[in-house]
Amino acid sequence: MDLRKLKTLIDLVSEPNISELEITEAEGKVRIVKADVQATSAHPVMMAGPAATAAPAVASAACAPATVAVAAEPAGHAVKSPMVGTFYRSSSPGAKSFVDVGSEIKEGEPICIIEAMKIMNEIEADKSGRVTQILVENGQAVEFGQPLFIIE
Repeated sequence: MDLRKLKTLIDLVSEPNISELEITEAEGKVRIVKADVQATSAHPVMMAGPAATAAPAVASAACAPATVAVAAEPAGHAVKSPMVGTFYRSSSPGAKSFVDVGSEIKEGEPICIIEAMKIMNEIEADKSGRVTQILVENGQAVEFGQPLFIIE
């Protein structure tokens, strides 16, 4: 069943007089059930759990924006992660690190690996210079755009 047909069926179930719809075709079977508003509100404890844990993080970030801004902008050129994944300083667990603090590197030279979806992506330096800081621990998860190294 294609996406357009599925969207049409979902729109149909969203009407007030239809609460459940089941369609069987040659490609397969689709069953759409409208969530009962009373049933969802009967479980406020489950909804309050994640919201309560997220609220302190937002409040603490709002209380100290100056500290975060100062820590996020070290001197020098920041090499940022081009993807979300797991950061590795070497090509294998026992191997020597690509770079260390104080290493002289050239533009295009491999400096780390980021594993994303079981694929090892070699990250190259986008500037020549000396590595002054390594901002991420080996094996740590990184986000897109997160600074990894500082080069001067």
